[in-house]
Amino acid sequence: MTRFRKRLTLLGSAAALVAGAVAPTQLAGAAPAAAAVQYEWVALGDSYSAGVIQAAGDIFEVPRDGCERTDQSYPQVIDRNLGSLFDLTNVSCGAATIEDITFRAQEPIGRHLPPFSEDPDYPFPAVPPQSAAVGPGTDVITVGAGGNSLGFAGMLTTCLQLGAGSGGLGTPCRDELAGTVPDRLSRVSNEYDEMLTVLHERAPHAKTLAVGYPTIIPEDTSKCRYNDLEQFASVTPGDLDWLREDVLEPLNKVIEKSAGAHDASSFVNLYDSTRNHSVCDSGKWVEGVFTRVPDQLALVHPNARGHRNAADHVESAMLNAIG
Repeated sequence: MTRFRKRLTLLGSAAALVAGAVAPTQLAGAAPAAAAVQYEWVALGDSYSAGVIQAAGDIFEVPRDGCERTDQSYPQVIDRNLGSLFDLTNVSCGAATIEDITFRAQEPIGRHLPPFSEDPDYPFPAVPPQSAAVGPGTDVITVGAGGNSLGFAGMLTTCLQLGAGSGGLGTPCRDELAGTVPDRLSRVSNEYDEMLTVLHERAPHAKTLAVGYPTIIPEDTSKCRYNDLEQFASVTPGDLDWLREDVLEPLNKVIEKSAGAHDASSFVNLYDSTRNHSVCDSGKWVEGVFTRVPDQLALVHPNARGHRNAADHVESAMLNAIG
């Protein structure tokens, strides 16, 4: 990076006394011997960044704005680890699309997901486009988005509905939706490019880290039990293979390609490190439709362990960005 905005915090009086003891002949008016540098970091993204579900911790913001940022989400984990080095502004928001990050005010939904759950605080006031939190002094941007612009939640819902009663046979969801996937991925690509361009315009000296999605569906879908609500419920094994190979893996490739086309951006790969921690693995880092039936809805989101892994990879990329 060519320049960072630096926030300097002078050492306290105890440190000054120590410095005076070891260097009694220091000239009056000389500059302080040491200072701490803090870089401005803005975290953008959807529910995979915000946390949202109970398995990703507690909502910590009062009053709630409906974005459902949780205290075990990876931005908050990194903030606890590196808060002395990075000053975090976290505006990630559940259900955010790429356009909600780039230019559009979003009306958060909280946990209002009828018929599964009703949120007593719904509806929530609109929140500004997330890019509004980015400015000339921003040094590092992390952004995790694309799934909602792809329409993955709706696709998953369709797969659940079409798979119900199938006995786990066939690929009814692929048969219904496969023809729409190329256009969906093309739209994500165009919107992602626009988002990265806008972020660079708003923060020309910042490094943007495009955070990919983790492994959700295992390569061996025989691990997934049909009609298990704590996995993928009624989605058939054939449709799970299709979602992994033709939807989710290409989505990560689109994000990686877009990040690679922008000099100020780089891709953070979470997929490889999570291959053995899918929804259907015993040590899962992503919850299924439910974390616990019937009172903890998860709708296929990372839990605290998944966010801990994301924090490790994003943290490393952030430190490289300021190196």
